[in-house]
Amino acid sequence: MSVKEYAAPGAAPPKPVADAPPPDGRLTIRPARRARRIPRLPRAVRRAIGPVGLLVAWYLGSVTGVLPENVLASPVDVVHQAIELTSTGELPRAIAASGRRAASGFVIGAAIALALSLTAGLFRLGEDVVDASMGMFRAIPWVGLIPLFIVWFGIDETPKIALVALGVTYPLYFNIYGGIRSADSQLVEAARMLGLGRIGLIRYVILPSALPGALVGLRYALSTAWLALVFGEQINADAGIGYLMSNAEQYFRTDVIVLCLAVYAILGLLCDFVVRLLSKRLLSWRASFDGDGA
Repeated sequence: MSVKEYAAPGAAPPKPVADAPPPDGRLTIRPARRARRIPRLPRAVRRAIGPVGLLVAWYLGSVTGVLPENVLASPVDVVHQAIELTSTGELPRAIAASGRRAASGFVIGAAIALALSLTAGLFRLGEDVVDASMGMFRAIPWVGLIPLFIVWFGIDETPKIALVALGVTYPLYFNIYGGIRSADSQLVEAARMLGLGRIGLIRYVILPSALPGALVGLRYALSTAWLALVFGEQINADAGIGYLMSNAEQYFRTDVIVLCLAVYAILGLLCDFVVRLLSKRLLSWRASFDGDGA
């Protein structure tokens, strides 16, 4: 019940009773406790914990015999093999050959994806013609087209580059097309009220709105390019990282196989790092969520 029910009529409401002073009459003021701040590791160190932990577990498994050499070579053997192949020049030549194939296929696939996504995203007729076809072809596993590419292009460099181009086209197309179609309708309406024509609307509103999706598609496309190259270089290759891997498979050289896989992974991480830097520069105007702010 409230205080008013027990108070006499016309009496003032009771005042809160202050804490009684200490017996000696002195008032002690205690500072508020500050929360203990847990020291935070630099972000680069936190990101390296996972890979370093995997390397340590791999090394311990090799030393203790949990991972026999015929199953998986130790990281020490992989490093020794990397030094040996680098000193002979075999590994740099393989990386250069694979890099040329990946770059050629990426340029071709990116050009096709950009043309198709702009056609489907900016024109209603283009959307009706292109998007349905791309959705249909996307359901076909592009790795399963290798035999058909061999029949069409032979066994030289062309089917390898074509496979990379095909793998790059799909993620770039769907991300750019989705970015164009998801442009903010309020921004579009505001641009029209300001008198922008179709060209200005596309240049200043539609394409900047599609840029985040395009960069996401670029990250997927670059990783897919290296993935496609792994399969493409199994087609009668005479140079490249896949060629080294195929030869190592015949002699059960797990150290060389793991080395080639590590090179593919490092190249993919370098491409992803470049795209991240590009995203920070091109999307500096865009507010983003950064986790816990650390």
